[in-house]
Amino acid sequence: MNVRRMRSLIYTTVFLVSLLIPGTLWARPQTAGIGIILGQPTGLSLKFWLDKTSAIDVAAAWSFLPSGALYAHADYLYHFYNLFPIKEGALPLYVGVGGSVTIMANPTIGIRIPVGIDYLFHNLPLDAFLEVGLGVSVFPATQVLGTGGIGIRYNF
Repeated sequence: MNVRRMRSLIYTTVFLVSLLIPGTLWARPQTAGIGIILGQPTGLSLKFWLDKTSAIDVAAAWSFLPSGALYAHADYLYHFYNLFPIKEGALPLYVGVGGSVTIMANPTIGIRIPVGIDYLFHNLPLDAFLEVGLGVSVFPATQVLGTGGIGIRYNF
């Protein structure tokens, strides 16, 4: 893949992800988190809360597979709080739907369904999560995709 086509694909991905993030989120305190995700892929994790139960999750990462691909996803998540009652903090299960882009010699675009659990600390601006993402690539060919990782984010 030539450099010009790669840049074009990266700019398009950033633009599409930015459409998922309402501008009002940037101005409200305590609605966003930034951190890392470790697994397949490994990289930067961002979460933008829309309200108490729904959020937009974005990741920009790289793959440890031999391709060494760059990877990005954006998901809408819905959180279920009453499944695992705990004394301090919160432990919601979440599910969602979103899209992914893998940038390598032959880029792919896919649809993903993440499922995870997110521990929201009681007195700290942190959350820790475990997630599995199942999906399918829709371009250039159809194939099953899978991601998974653990992570931590600082919320501000």
